[in-house]
Amino acid sequence: QGLEQGLEQGLEQGLEQGRREELISGIELGLELKFGSEGLQLMPTISQLEDVALLREIRDGIKTVNSLDELRRIYE
Repeated sequence: QGLEQGLEQGLEQGLEQGRREELISGIELGLELKFGSEGLQLMPTISQLEDVALLREIRDGIKTVNSLDELRRIYE
């Protein structure tokens, strides 16, 4: 059971990492499309975030915010 549990935990971590990377790519694209190169200046900070739920909020927030300051408020 120990090995099986370890494999399951490793798989979960791998899936979580994959989701995180996809979200970061989506955020980067959204920032570039909506705010241009100015939006991309947020990426060094955003790419350090580990919380997938927070990254999802940021990605979804790009659709509704009107400024980069509004977007920053989501994660700062």
